Amino acid sequence: MKGVIYSINPQARIVDLCHEIEPQNIYDAAFLLKSSYPYFPEGTVFLVVVDPGVGSERKCVIVETEKYIFVAPDNGVLSFLTEKDIRRIIQISNEEYFLQPVSGTFHGRDIFAPVAAHISRGQKIEEFGRAIKEIKRLNFPSPQIKKNRLMGEVIYVDRFGNLVTNINRDVFLRFIEGKKFQIGIGKVKISKISSSYQEGKKGLPIAIFDSFHNLEISFYGDDASRRLKLNKGSKIHVEKRSN
Repeated sequence: MKGVIYSINPQARIVDLCHEIEPQNIYDAAFLLKSSYPYFPEGTVFLVVVDPGVGSERKCVIVETEKYIFVAPDNGVLSFLTEKDIRRIIQISNEEYFLQPVSGTFHGRDIFAPVAAHISRGQKIEEFGRAIKEIKRLNFPSPQIKKNRLMGEVIYVDRFGNLVTNINRDVFLRFIEGKKFQIGIGKVKISKISSSYQEGKKGLPIAIFDSFHNLEISFYGDDASRRLKLNKGSKIHVEKRSN
């Protein structure tokens, strides 16, 4: 893919966002992309190839927002972009820009990479196909409030074994309203938010807001997923306590 891009645009600057996505895991890809793309400069073209439907009838799309362009399979990986975010959606169909012959198993090389490279050279996105109204969307789990409990789940486990949940800082703080709280996950109870990983140096799990502002359960210098025998989908809850 990089060879194709450099062949079309030798001046391209390619940044590898991540090569550690679990194979075919669209949800992980969407989470990492959502958490990372705002830190890139305006005009960045994001090329996404987590594509378990390669060779099928799934669409190939270009999605333009105010600041960025995304080239990706239409499989839900761009679900984090709202209707307000999106300016235009183009279904890629103009084979003039494809690498021929097109493989049935590697559209990243033969379709997405050349299209992204031509866009990086200034090609207008309407040249690649026709405009469509919608992209496919996946249902990502959202935290829920039931009585005096904020309910969530682990949505991502990073390579250090940290358990990242779908409860973000703003939701958490609005829920607890400055009161004492207790976080429960598996057999663990935690009643404070740590400001650094090192606060868990006694071998106890900690709760911390990670760099994406999500509530995370971690062990200092250890693998929380392995230690607690928890993984994606594991439930977590926060209870408010009276002061």
